[in-house]
Amino acid sequence: MAHDDIYNLVEKTGFSGGHALLVAIAAYPKVLPLPPAVINDAREVTAVLTSPAHCGYAHKNVTTLLDDKATLAAIRCELRALASRAQHDDTVMIFFSGHGALFGDPDDPESALIPVDCDPGHLSSTILSETEFSSLLANIKAQRLVVFIDACHSGGVGSFKTIGNIADLGFNEKSLDRLAQGSGRVLIASSRASETSLVLGGASNSLFTEHLVSALRGAAGTQGDGLIRIFEVFNYVAEKVRGAAPGRQHPIFKASDLEDNFPVALDRGGTKAMPARQNSALSGGAGRELEDILADLYPAGPQDQEIWARAGGDLSRLRLTGTGRAIWFAAIRTLQQGGGGAHISQSTLVRAALQDFPHHHALTQIDVLP
Repeated sequence: MAHDDIYNLVEKTGFSGGHALLVAIAAYPKVLPLPPAVINDAREVTAVLTSPAHCGYAHKNVTTLLDDKATLAAIRCELRALASRAQHDDTVMIFFSGHGALFGDPDDPESALIPVDCDPGHLSSTILSETEFSSLLANIKAQRLVVFIDACHSGGVGSFKTIGNIADLGFNEKSLDRLAQGSGRVLIASSRASETSLVLGGASNSLFTEHLVSALRGAAGTQGDGLIRIFEVFNYVAEKVRGAAPGRQHPIFKASDLEDNFPVALDRGGTKAMPARQNSALSGGAGRELEDILADLYPAGPQDQEIWARAGGDLSRLRLTGTGRAIWFAAIRTLQQGGGGAHISQSTLVRAALQDFPHHHALTQIDVLP
């Protein structure tokens, strides 16, 4: 099928074969909590996956378990649900961000994911062991399965040191190798087992997920067929993370039987079907169009991905209360009245957004002022 035909098809149908489970835990009641960025990460990935302007996953096919919802029973249940609904030709994405730990033989430890209801006094029955996780993954018959594991958070250092039978924090690379066994299965970890997953000062997301979201928004190089593929996602994220934290964090890729650079999402890059513009003025109706676009691309508001600051604005000049869309409405009105910071304009705001969404046709049309 020609590239244009494939693109037209996915534009009409969405990524209907995409299924996802996202798990993120920061507020552990019985072990050291993790930074709020852990929860923000899962929310950002959920938003980009289910956005019709980006990855095109159906909302009904995406489940997100945050904090107290991410119990061991719930994680097991949702993994079984994936196995029951995902078909052979589908794509499944699993994202876990929280504590990981090594236990058992210190020379060859087994890894485990730590749910929110982990009880150090009954450890073996309240963790998701590598063995059980592998078994649950094996039941998923989709021929394309990618698992993202972010279980070496810098904020968790020392949290398990006094718990018996725990050898260390994190997730062992040997465990990743074992979990990657199987056709079409990919494991991507945010860092090496000897490293920590970084959250840079002032960032609302972990370094790894910040660039994963950017890749899914269209920043990763593609083949031009309207699809984002697994190798492009990893290559983009790995390069960006290594560049931002030289020598400190290296994402890793594991696969044992992978013959295809398979698609994981649509590559819409923020593209929306928009009527042709009749003029280039950036006020009135055009300002409302910009407001709508930015509310879709940055749903948390002008502070999302630091877009306002990157455009030369000053967040302290804005009123950051209400929903993201309401904040954008007020921010654009403030900007049209000459406020929002000494160095920001609608043109610099659009140009900053185009750095994140270079394929967004409506943004390209708006960006006409010097």
